[in-house]
Amino acid sequence: MSEQYDLIVIGGGPGGVAAAQKAAAENKSVLVIEKEGWGGTCANRGCIPTKALLTCSKHYTNIKKFKRLGINTSEASIDFTAIKRHQQQAVKIAALGAHKTLADAQVETRFGLGKILSPQEIEYKDREGNTKTFTAKNIIIAWGAKPQILPEIELSGRILTSDGLLNLENLPGSIIIVGASVIGVEFATFFAELGVKVTLIELMERILPYEDQETAELLRQELTRLGVSIHTSANLKSLADTGSSVAAKVQTGDEQFDKTAAYALLCTGRQPLLNAEELNKLNIDYSKAGIKVDSNMMTNIAGIYAVGDVTGGMLLAHRAAAQGEVAANHICAQQPATYNENHIPSVIYSHPQIARVGNIQQSAGIQIIKSEYSANIVARMELINYGFAKAFFQDDKIIGATIVGNDAGELIVPLALAVSNEMTKTQLRNWVIPHPALGEIFAPFISG
Repeated sequence: MSEQYDLIVIGGGPGGVAAAQKAAAENKSVLVIEKEGWGGTCANRGCIPTKALLTCSKHYTNIKKFKRLGINTSEASIDFTAIKRHQQQAVKIAALGAHKTLADAQVETRFGLGKILSPQEIEYKDREGNTKTFTAKNIIIAWGAKPQILPEIELSGRILTSDGLLNLENLPGSIIIVGASVIGVEFATFFAELGVKVTLIELMERILPYEDQETAELLRQELTRLGVSIHTSANLKSLADTGSSVAAKVQTGDEQFDKTAAYALLCTGRQPLLNAEELNKLNIDYSKAGIKVDSNMMTNIAGIYAVGDVTGGMLLAHRAAAQGEVAANHICAQQPATYNENHIPSVIYSHPQIARVGNIQQSAGIQIIKSEYSANIVARMELINYGFAKAFFQDDKIIGATIVGNDAGELIVPLALAVSNEMTKTQLRNWVIPHPALGEIFAPFISG
C-alpha cells in the first residue's frame, strides 16, 4: 500500500479507532499504528478486564439472594482460574473487535512504534526493529495514559498498579488498596465480594471525593457491609514489600497504625502518556495535565491533533471516541461534530454502580428531584431496592443527573440524552415509560 496517507493515527484505542473509522468512511487513506494492543487501555488493561472480573464477583455474591426467590442451591465456590479465563476471553474479544472495526473500514494497520518526526512525517518501527518513514497530511496523537505512581513508592511483585494486578493468577487472601477513587472502589468491590480481606486507604475526607456526596456515602455503606476496612483522611507514610507480604504505615490525624496484607494495589490515578522528547521537538503545547487542544482537537501545530487520555480530563473510552470523531470531522472538512465535555457521562462499576452526567453541584437556583429505588416495584422484585436517582434542574432545564444503584450505567443513558439536549420539564412530560420497569424511577423527574 501507499506510504503516503491523508491521516496517520498513533494509538489504536477508542479515540484512534473512532477517528480512523470516520476518516476512512470519507474516503481518506488512513494508517493506524499501535504498539501494545488493539483497543488500547480500555480493552486490554482497563474497562473490559475489570468489568469482566466484576461480572464474576457480582454473580457470586448474588447467589445469596436465590433462597429468597425460592431457589435452593448447593454451596457455591470460587474457581479463580475460570474467572481469569473469563477476563482473558473478554480482552481477546474486545481487542479483536477493535482491529476488525479498522479492517472493515479498510484502514491500514501496523503493529509497532510510531514516532513523529515532523508535522508530516512518522517513523515506524516494527517488532523486529525495522524502520520505515511514512508521510501524512494529518497526524492524530492517541498515546493513551499510564498509572500514576506515588514518588516514594517502588513497585514490586507484591506492590502493583491495576495493570500489574490484572496479571495475578491466584486470588490473594488480603489486599491493601491505596486510593478510593474509581479504580480503587471497583477493585475493592471485586475482591470483597470474593471474600478477600480488603483495606481501603484514601487521603481525602471521603471515598469518591469528586462524586455526589450522598451517592458516595451509599457505596461506602455497602463496601463496609462487605467487610472492607475503610480509612479516609489517611496519609500513607510508607509501603514496603517484605518478600512474603506488604507492610504499610498509615497516619490518620494524630494516630499512626500498621497494616499488612498479601498484596498492595496502587490506585492513585492515571496520567496522560506524554512522549516529551517528541512534543518538545515539535513545539507542541502541553503540560503534565495533557496535550492542549482546541475545539477541533487540534494542537497548536497545524495538522497535528490529539484525542483521548493524552489530552487529560476525564479518562474515559467514550470520551476519547467522541474526541476522535471531532478530529476526523475537522480533517475531512465535515460539519463540526458537537462536543461538550459536560455532556460526557461517567460510570463507576462498583456494586452498586454510580453514574452521572452534567452539572451535579448543589447551589442556589438549582432544583434537585430525588427518586428512590425502594419505591420501584421492579427494584423490589429483583431485590435491588437500595439506591436512588437525582435530577438537577436550572431554569426549568435538566442540567445534570446522578444515579447510584443496580444498572445505573444503563439508566444514565436516557438522562445523558436529556442533558445534552437541554430538555425542559415540559418536554420531559412527553416521555412515556413502560410499566413495570426499573426506568420508572424517572417518573418524579417528569411530574416534579
